[in-house]
Amino acid sequence: MKRDRSGLWMMGAFLPLISSLLTGCSQIPQQPVLPPAASVIEGEPAFSVLAGSWEYEEGTAVVPLEIDRSGVGTYPYKGGRLITDRLDDHHWRGRWHQPENDREGGFEVTLAPDFSEGDGRWWYTRIGHNQTPTEKGGTFHLTRSEPPSGPLPALTAR
Repeated sequence: MKRDRSGLWMMGAFLPLISSLLTGCSQIPQQPVLPPAASVIEGEPAFSVLAGSWEYEEGTAVVPLEIDRSGVGTYPYKGGRLITDRLDDHHWRGRWHQPENDREGGFEVTLAPDFSEGDGRWWYTRIGHNQTPTEKGGTFHLTRSEPPSGPLPALTAR
């Protein structure tokens, strides 16, 4: 029985082309993928305990944060936006995106038992076209400045 190697030759000829196309596509900047709103537990979004106004403190900088009952928030610095991915007990994890300076990353916070404050850290996952930035992040402290007063409308994911 004779083996036909023409198929192997064709695959070998096109493999470098396919590889270069895939490598070229990986350089296209991607918009952050926003998750759907949190699942509802007994009529309340799972992240509603985070809803309200917060103050983010890093060094001498203090930045206000507004977070809705779905765990989606905004802050004025560079058009900032944050998305809650998980809230396990008092451990909060999520992502942030700043479109005005084309940066994004992650964060995690350990919250106090009463959810009034917490200490956290943040890091970069992308700076411009650089998908593997080596710049370090930082640490911060959050303080709830006021809890939500009544129902908050969910911010729309864009």
